[in-house]
Amino acid sequence: MLRYFEDVAVGDRFGSRSYVVTEEAIKAFASEFDVQRFHLDATAGATSDFGGLVASGWHTAAIAMRLFTTGELQFVGGAIGLAVDELRWPAAVHPGDTLQLTTEILEARRSRSKNGRGIIRIRNVMTNQVGAVVLSYSALAMVQTRGVA
Repeated sequence: MLRYFEDVAVGDRFGSRSYVVTEEAIKAFASEFDVQRFHLDATAGATSDFGGLVASGWHTAAIAMRLFTTGELQFVGGAIGLAVDELRWPAAVHPGDTLQLTTEILEARRSRSKNGRGIIRIRNVMTNQVGAVVLSYSALAMVQTRGVA
């Protein structure tokens, strides 16, 4: 269901589908964007602080974006990102991990500068199959309202 600004309220929570992280995806992302050895090679990962191959934090963030944009919280016209704060990766993502995202509405106000838009602050928390938090952040996004104020 596509939503407008008026369809959400502070405290609302929305979920996502699951996403299974593969070794191939970890290596493909890392080979293009984060070429550190523990993202590219299982042997190098095994001798790192991670004890095995792990996804780049930026890959993890990209997965969170995918889950956010395909999850329960869909806005008419999309959600235009304005800022990200407090980005954290408290646990590494390994091949075979199954990830899910929860989005909570923290704040909601009409835009003072753009008619027909609202500004929401969200908290996104992504967990793995055992409930460990692998990513969290808050963000500001601009979304459409039903009409011009």
